[in-house]
Amino acid sequence: MDGKLHIYTGNGKGKTTAALGLAVRAACAGMRVYIGQFMKGQDTSELALPECYPENIVIEQYGSSDFQPCGEKPSQESIALAYSGLSKLKNALVSQQYQMVIADEICISVHLGLLQEEDVLEVVRQQPDSVELILTGRNATLVLIENADLVTEMKEIKHYYSSEKTPPRKGIEF
Repeated sequence: MDGKLHIYTGNGKGKTTAALGLAVRAACAGMRVYIGQFMKGQDTSELALPECYPENIVIEQYGSSDFQPCGEKPSQESIALAYSGLSKLKNALVSQQYQMVIADEICISVHLGLLQEEDVLEVVRQQPDSVELILTGRNATLVLIENADLVTEMKEIKHYYSSEKTPPRKGIEF
């Protein structure tokens, strides 16, 4: 397989959802998938994927349950969790155990200062030809975009969060 680098970015809903759809498609094709979720430590519906595909999908979260980016400088704990996750992601990428590796919310992690762009690029450059690598998150950097084979920008046209007081819904937003 000639592994490609995908990026799903933009302000619209659907970046993680697109990556999870690829994970399910790959698992159904018999591929092994590793999903590393940056900035996430809360209970989300996709955490059940390994139960649904026990031979094919592994998922780990690299964040605390209370991290909420709000324009403030990230805490040392959040940075340490992100870098620990980056190390785990790199190990999965080069392990030859997986045909797909997903770095969920890694782009926004760079934007918020949890990770440095060059450190992420160092991991991206180690992508084996046998592995499909997917990066998600808002604010993908130009350098990451230039290194990608496929870039999709999710653009919000209309979202019920903007006009309604709809809270996040299990199975839809988390």
